[in-house]
Amino acid sequence: MLANGIKLGYKKKGSEPGTYTDLTGLKEVPEMGAEPEKVENTCLSDTVKKYEYGIGDPGDLEFKFKYENKSATSPYRVLRAAADAKEVLSFQETFPDGTTFTWDAQVSVKLGGGGVNGVIDFTLKMALQSEISVTDPE
Repeated sequence: MLANGIKLGYKKKGSEPGTYTDLTGLKEVPEMGAEPEKVENTCLSDTVKKYEYGIGDPGDLEFKFKYENKSATSPYRVLRAAADAKEVLSFQETFPDGTTFTWDAQVSVKLGGGGVNGVIDFTLKMALQSEISVTDPE
C-alpha cells in the first residue's frame, strides 16, 4: 500500500467523538507502534540471561507539512497556537485502507529553513499523553 492518501486529523481533547478536522498539506508521517523496552530478569539459578518486555516507547512522532499560513484555520497557525498554549489535542491518523490510530498529545511546531528553489515545510512534533489505539478497517 502506498502512503498517498494518509490523513491526520485533530480535535480539542474531550470534544464530540468523530469530529476530527483534517490537517491539510501533510507530506510525511512517522512509523506507528511502540517498541517495548527489553528488561533483563535473570535468576541466580538460570544458565542464560532471561528477558521480558517492559513498557513500550513509540519514539518521536514527527509529521512534516507544507507551510501555508494564509488563514486562521491554516494548520501551521492552529498547531502553533496549541503549542504556545501547551494544549493537549486528540489526533487521528487514517490510512487509505481505513486503519486508524488515535492518541492525545501536546505539540511543538518548528518552521523549516529554505533555499533557492526549495520549499518551506514545518515539522509537528508530539509528546504523547495517552496510548496509541489502533482500529482495524471493517
